[in-house]
Amino acid sequence: MTDKYKGIIASNGIAMGDIYIYSKEEIKANQEEIDSSKVDAEIEKFKSAIKNYFRDLEDREKTTKEEEEIANAHKELLQDPFLEETVVNKIKDENKNSELALSETIDEMVTTMSLLDDDYLKERAADYKDIGEQLMYKLKGIKPKNLSKLDGKCIIISKELTPSDTSTMDKKNVLGFATDLGGKTSHTSIIAQTLGIPAVVGMGNISSKVKDGDYAIIDGDSGFILLNPSQEEKEEYTNKIKSLEEEKKRLDKIKNSTAITTDGKTIEVSANIGNLSDLDVAIEAGCDGVGLFRTEFLYMENTHFPTEEEQFEVYKKAAEKLEGKPLIIRTLDIGGDKGLDYYEFPKEDNPFLGYRAIRMCLDKVDVFKTQLRAILRASAFGKIRIMTPMIISVDEVKKTRKYLEEIKKDLDKENIDYDKNIELGIMVETPASVMMADKIIKYVDFFSIGTNDLTQYVLAVDRGNENISYLYNTYNPAVLRAIKRTIDESHKAGKWTGMCGQFALDITATKLLLGLGLDEFSGTPSNISKVKDTVLNTSLEESKKFAEKILDMEDTQEIERMVIENN
Repeated sequence: MTDKYKGIIASNGIAMGDIYIYSKEEIKANQEEIDSSKVDAEIEKFKSAIKNYFRDLEDREKTTKEEEEIANAHKELLQDPFLEETVVNKIKDENKNSELALSETIDEMVTTMSLLDDDYLKERAADYKDIGEQLMYKLKGIKPKNLSKLDGKCIIISKELTPSDTSTMDKKNVLGFATDLGGKTSHTSIIAQTLGIPAVVGMGNISSKVKDGDYAIIDGDSGFILLNPSQEEKEEYTNKIKSLEEEKKRLDKIKNSTAITTDGKTIEVSANIGNLSDLDVAIEAGCDGVGLFRTEFLYMENTHFPTEEEQFEVYKKAAEKLEGKPLIIRTLDIGGDKGLDYYEFPKEDNPFLGYRAIRMCLDKVDVFKTQLRAILRASAFGKIRIMTPMIISVDEVKKTRKYLEEIKKDLDKENIDYDKNIELGIMVETPASVMMADKIIKYVDFFSIGTNDLTQYVLAVDRGNENISYLYNTYNPAVLRAIKRTIDESHKAGKWTGMCGQFALDITATKLLLGLGLDEFSGTPSNISKVKDTVLNTSLEESKKFAEKILDMEDTQEIERMVIENN
C-alpha cells in the first residue's frame, strides 16, 4: 500500500525515482575551556579556518549561477565583522576554545533569525547555520560529505539540506528532494526553484520513514510524497511530468515578456529581494524590476550602522544590474522582531506596535539621512525609487520629504549627481495609511501594499499566533476593501499602486488583484512567469466585473472558493 506524507511546497514539479538517504555525522564542539596561554593560538586557528573556507569558495568550480550566488553569499558572511569579533571576544574574554566560541556564536545568530516574524528573514538562519557547519569542519580538519557525485539518478531524502549541499549537488542525477526541516523561502528552496528541482520541505520526520532504494514520487505542486507507489500511480505521474515539461518550456518563452492584458493594460511583475544574490535569481526569472529591496540585512549583518559608502555600493550595484528597470528601496524597517546587536531597543510590551521602522528613522535622523543620501547618490546609476514603511500620517511623509530636500541641496553644493525627480512612495500596511490614503497620496508618487502586515493589523490577528492563525486570511472582505480603497485613491490622484506582500504573486489571486486595479505585482521570483502568463490571458474588464462581485460578498471562505473557481 502506498504511504503518503505531507510537507511544505518548496519547489514545484514532479519527480519519480529511487531514494538516496543523505545524512551527515553530527559534529559537536569541544567543550573544554582554555588557559590564557592558548588564546592567541585559538584565535589564529579560527581566523585560519575563515581564510581556508574563503579560499575554497573562490577556488570551487561554479558551473551554475546558483553555485556562484551561494559562494558569494557565504563570502559576504565570512567578511561580516560581527562573526569574527564575537568569536574572538569569546576566546579572549571567556576562555572558550575556537570550536566552542564558533558554535555559541552561530547558535546565537541562528536563534535571533529564527525568532523573527518575517518569513524571508527567518529562513536566513539556515545560511548562518551552513557557514558555522563549514567552519567547524575546517576547525576539526574533517572533509565534509557532499552530494556532488552520485552514482545514478535519485531522489534525495535528508533531515536537512544546507545551501552548500544544494548548490553543489549533482544536478544531472538529483531528480528532487525532501527534508524534515526547512521552509519555502530558504536559500535551499530558492535554489531548487531556480534549478527546477521539485522539492518538499518541513516534513517533520520523513528521513526516518524511508530507506535507501525505496521508490518515491515527489509531488512539488501539491506538497506531498508517495512512498512505494502502485504501477497505476506511476503511470499517472509519468503523464503529469510530460505535461509539466511542456508547460515549463512554454513559460520559459514568456518570462521576459511584458505582461499586458488582452484588452491592453500593462502590468509590472517585479521581485522582492534582500541582497544582490537574490537579485540575480530575480533577473534570471524575468522580473520587470524590484518592488521591494529589504535593506535591513545591511544593518543586521553588521557590527555598526552601515556607512553611507557601504550602502551606496550595494544600492549602486543593484541599480546597475537592473539596467534601467525600477528598483524600489525600502528604508530601514527594523524593530519589532528585528533587532540589532549593536543597538539596544527600548523594552516594549508590544514591539510590533512600538518603536520601529519609520518611527525609529524619524527619531534617529542621522541614521535615516545617511541611508537617504546613499540612495540618492545611487539613483544616478539606475531607476531607483524610495519607499518608507509603517506610515500612519501625512506628517511622517512631510518630514521624509524635508530630509530628502535637505540632502539634495547638499549634493548639489558638492556637485554630486543624483536623480532629481526620484520618486517617493510608502508601504500601505497600517489601517491608518488606508484611511488617510486620499491625503497621503498628495505627498507621494506611489503606494505599495504590504499585505502581510496589512492583513494582521486590519484583522487584529497576530499572524504568528497558532491559536488564531485560521483568522489570518487576506481574502477577508475587510482586507480586500482596504486594498481596493488604497488603489482607488492613488488612481484618483493619477498615481499608481503596487503590492509587495506574499499575496502579490499568489497565482490564485492574480485575476482578482487585476480587477481591483493593481498596477504592479512583486514577490517571489519563482512565480513571475506564471503571473505574467495569467495577465497575458486575462481581460481587465472581465476581472473588474469579477472583483465587483467579490467586494460585495461577506464571507471569507466563500470569497476564497469563488476566487479559486474563477482560475
